[in-house]
Amino acid sequence: MHQRPPRLPDWLARAADAGPSVLAAGTVLGLLAFFTNPVPDPSFPWATLPASLRLPVTQPRIEHWPVTYTVAIWTWVVATPFVLLAAYRRLPPSPRAGPAGWLVGVPAGLMLALTTYCRFFWPKLHPASWNAPSYTFACWGYCSSYLPAWSNLAYAIAALGVVAFVLARTNRTGGRQLTLAFGVLALPLGLPAVVYARYYSRHQ
Repeated sequence: MHQRPPRLPDWLARAADAGPSVLAAGTVLGLLAFFTNPVPDPSFPWATLPASLRLPVTQPRIEHWPVTYTVAIWTWVVATPFVLLAAYRRLPPSPRAGPAGWLVGVPAGLMLALTTYCRFFWPKLHPASWNAPSYTFACWGYCSSYLPAWSNLAYAIAALGVVAFVLARTNRTGGRQLTLAFGVLALPLGLPAVVYARYYSRHQ
């Protein structure tokens, strides 16, 4: 039977509690760009407001995106792993997946989905930008260069996360080590997996 992990350090618990609020604040900043710039995100030129609803100011851009839009997306990048920690702390884990579901399975699944989206569906802007917000370092390598090797690496890390989740869920040998490896390689999105390896897996 799965049990809750020991109490997390105060700083980590506070960060998890703040995660949803930070995510919401980032969303407000992102929406602000729609009221100042005709096309906040050139990848989606159709996402715009009528001129009558926009303010008589225009934000400067950092590479392709308005300042508050850029800050918003990077805020989502930083806040998402803490939101996953907050969800785990507040919602009961699935009886089948256990704590590894929220802390390992969800980050691995998100990384697979985001890597696939960025590789095959994201309308890419040219030239590639160093300011391309990404949820993992490997994903940033791809989104800032469009080199397929970085995307392949991101897929490999996500696959490692899936294997780590299966081993962690069944409490098999090597689960903790693979979970820790996935978490570190998938930072910052992989932070919940690092937390699982550090504070939970040894207490199952």
